[in-house]
Amino acid sequence: MNKYEVVYIIDPAMEDEARKALIARFNELITGNGGSVDKVEEWGRKRLAYAIDYKTEGYYVLVNFQAEADLPKELERNLQISDSVIRYQVIRQIERKVGIKPRVVRPAPVAPAAPAAPAVEEAPAAEAPVETPAAE
Repeated sequence: MNKYEVVYIIDPAMEDEARKALIARFNELITGNGGSVDKVEEWGRKRLAYAIDYKTEGYYVLVNFQAEADLPKELERNLQISDSVIRYQVIRQIERKVGIKPRVVRPAPVAPAAPAAPAVEEAPAAEAPVETPAAE
């Protein structure tokens, strides 16, 4: 079974009871076709980035689920048929399996300290007079 997530935007003009029934209908569609719903997050009413059918707000819902490969196509078909759904997107989540072992961090070797040499102060060098060429 693959892991998927679907985000869909419901028309904000829908009543609360009808919206809950619509969310439950899509969840039952997933479980009825052999999938399992992991998590349902209702993000609530949000402002759309641009107007869709003269609507500037939408009710966002995110559903994480596991299912066979043919279920997302059926879910998309039902989301497209529904007049209450403004937009939707179904995405397959990819599990990354890393075959690289983490590198062991070893402390840097400490070099033995060299004996300190006595500091010798140098006398400032005397400045030599600067000769300027004479104009002839």
